[in-house]
Amino acid sequence: MAFSCASVRLQGSVGAVKCRASALARPSVCSYPSARRWSARAIRSQLPPRASGDGSAATTSDAAVGLPEAAQVVGPTEEVSAATQPTVLPEKVGEIASVDGSGGNGKFPPSGGRGDGDNGGGGGGGDGDKEGDDEFGPILSFEQVVQEVEKRGVSLPSLPAEMIEAAKSVGIQKLLLLRYLDLQASAWPLGPAIRSCGLLRNRMLVDPAFLFKIGTEIVIDTCCATFAEVQKRGDEFWSEFELYAADMLVGVVVNVALVGMLAPYARFRGGSASGGGLLGRVRHAYDALPSSVFEAERPGYSFSVQQRIGSYFFKGILYGAVGFSCGLVGQGIANLIMTAKRSVKKSEHDVPVPPLLKTSALWGAFLGVSSNTRYQVINGLERLVEASPLGKRVPAASLAFTVGVRFANNVYGGMQFVDWARLTGCQ
Repeated sequence: MAFSCASVRLQGSVGAVKCRASALARPSVCSYPSARRWSARAIRSQLPPRASGDGSAATTSDAAVGLPEAAQVVGPTEEVSAATQPTVLPEKVGEIASVDGSGGNGKFPPSGGRGDGDNGGGGGGGDGDKEGDDEFGPILSFEQVVQEVEKRGVSLPSLPAEMIEAAKSVGIQKLLLLRYLDLQASAWPLGPAIRSCGLLRNRMLVDPAFLFKIGTEIVIDTCCATFAEVQKRGDEFWSEFELYAADMLVGVVVNVALVGMLAPYARFRGGSASGGGLLGRVRHAYDALPSSVFEAERPGYSFSVQQRIGSYFFKGILYGAVGFSCGLVGQGIANLIMTAKRSVKKSEHDVPVPPLLKTSALWGAFLGVSSNTRYQVINGLERLVEASPLGKRVPAASLAFTVGVRFANNVYGGMQFVDWARLTGCQ
């Protein structure tokens, strides 16, 4: 529609010039004197002053303008064609857009430019070109996946089944595929673990710092707990070393669960992503939830506010179950050791054996409420830092932030657990 309007305007300009020139060349055609006088004045005003017979410059008053002179002026066809030549209709839309010399007329992009994609025609490359493009790169088709795998000397069947299904159905994002090819070629034990353990593999593909965060959590928690155990047990530390070892073992399991359950992971959509029945529906509902409240959205995976809130409560239930189980195992081992030692040798300084079920319930409530909330916030803060310009330019800054924020969280969490234990009468 815009092209037709522009053509009409340009053709109208050409027709007006030609009509004016024809009228001045044949005065008898025009039947209105006012039109003849207007045309003569218009052309006369554009000509330089004509020299008079005495050598002085002639005036350009209306009385000096006559129709015969106007006819003599515009009579040569060369001048008429020269006047009309600049307004020849261009053949391309790009030339129409730059007729006014500004590179665009507000309706067409400049020549060689690209539209905004709203009017179709592939303007701006369209949003389809960017579909699936984010921090993990474009989506590779099955043929492109095969080419990338062959470049690394890896056979396609050696890829995980879920990745093969995703490549055949919807494709795989390029960075995820390249990360897997790099990680599976790592030395023992990382390489075999990546190839065999989907829980570790999918989290490492999205967040290469996943193992660093788990290691940081374990080291900080172990150091803080060791310092507290030494201060608490005093001279009895080595004689009660079994209790300390049991606490550390349970602490490692809890730390892995705290970090792993909230870590983002790669979701590969294949033809048989989930089976039927109750288990399949539960798996589908679980995959629809974000791994944490502040997980970033990716192509094909967007999360509503209700899903993020649901993730908080669902992870709270999982944390509670892990806390109760670890408390049951850890405190059970500790109670057995304490009971066995006291059956051999009693002391007036012995503290009462903590109640097993009550202590386990305390661990479950503490992890489900306090730890869940604190680690959700930590994940959100780490995401902000990692996505910031500083975090992208200096990855070490993100790692340093992880160490600092997790150290502060462990110190605060330890003090809060003591308060909860005293309020419930477990200690």
